[in-house]
Order: sequence, then C-alpha cells, then structure tokens
Amino acid sequence: MMDFNQFESFITASFPELGKEAMDRYRLLEGLYLDWNSKINVISRKDIGGLYEHHVLHSLAIARYLKVMLPDEYERFLLPESGLTVLDLGTGGGFPGIPLAIMFPGVRFTLCDSIRKKTVVAEDVAKSLGLNNVEVVNARAESLPGKFDYVVSRAVASLTDFYPWVKGKYSRGILYLKGGDINEEISSLMERNRMKKGSISTWPVDSWLTDSYFEGKFVINIL
Repeated sequence: MMDFNQFESFITASFPELGKEAMDRYRLLEGLYLDWNSKINVISRKDIGGLYEHHVLHSLAIARYLKVMLPDEYERFLLPESGLTVLDLGTGGGFPGIPLAIMFPGVRFTLCDSIRKKTVVAEDVAKSLGLNNVEVVNARAESLPGKFDYVVSRAVASLTDFYPWVKGKYSRGILYLKGGDINEEISSLMERNRMKKGSISTWPVDSWLTDSYFEGKFVINIL
C-alpha cells in the first residue's frame, strides 16, 4: 500500500504546480480518516490502509483527466477565483470532493449525501483542513436548488440510475468515476435520453495509475 511519502512523490510528479498548503492538507487526511474510521465505517476496514492510492488518487483521476484531456479547463480550475461550482453527489465521507477541493481552492464544492453520518464525517474533515471552498449538505440530489458547472461522483449507482438525479443540474458536464461494463451502461444511457453521438467520452484511469486495482476503471465525461 502507498504511504504518504510515496503519494507525495507521485503527486508532485503528476501535478508539479501543487503548493505546500495543498500537500500539508493531503498529509493530514490519513490521521483524520483513521480517527473517523475507528468510530464509523466510512472506508472499508480492509481498505483504510489504501487511503492514498485507492481513495485520494482515485478521486484525483478527475483532475488528471482534466489536465491531460481538457488542459484549458484545467487551467480554469486552477484560478484563485475560478467562479466554477461543483456538486459531488453521493460523497460518502468526502470522495472525490475533498481531494479535489484541496487541489482546486478557487472552485466552490458542494458535497452532498443522503446519509447523515457520512456527511458528518465529510463536514468535519473539510473543517479540520480549513477548506473554506467546501459546503456539505445532507440531502437528496432532487431537493438541491440551482445549477452547478460540474457534477462529480464516484460509482454511487449505474449511469442510467444516476443521470436522472442530476439532469438539469449542471451546465458544463458530469465527471463520473466508474468501473465495470461501462459500454453497456453508456449505450443504454444514450438510448434512453436520446443523446447525440460524442456527448459521452471515457478515459482509462490505469493510463495514469498503473496498479492493477485501477484496471477497468474510467473517468466518464457526460456533456
């Protein structure tokens, strides 16, 4: 499993533009989640040792996708006051929202989950890290007012179930972390919603994170 020093070396090579403040916050994540996991099973007990690789880096695959595939948009995310708003739906204990909020302090993140005990964890972690760009809400997606630039999420449901929850709630795209037989899900989603060809693109996470854990996992971008 990857420890913080290995994580720091890897992430610095991938995102050399990251500053000390971000790295200090990433360093604190381990202690915060270990403490919470001793009270609430936020991350599988078997997998808490894989926090940096399986959870933090997996979340940051969205940032890597932006940097590699949409560099202009990535630069916008990096602006000190980008004006961008992002909804992390089904955030659980804060993934992928908190790792992304650390990287992009100029972006406003709303972390949403319908399970209260999970939002308590996400809220405490964000507060402990001093993430002023994060708001945590205990709600269902359908009840959220307004529209966001982006929706992000990590495999909370099949695409065909997830999409109706956020349809009409974003203006620029959905960035969804998902594995499995995504081709069938994408075909079904496009057919049901009469989407145009090219409205969905995929990027293999294992083109960046080469551990076998990430085989078959993708960033799915829905316009």
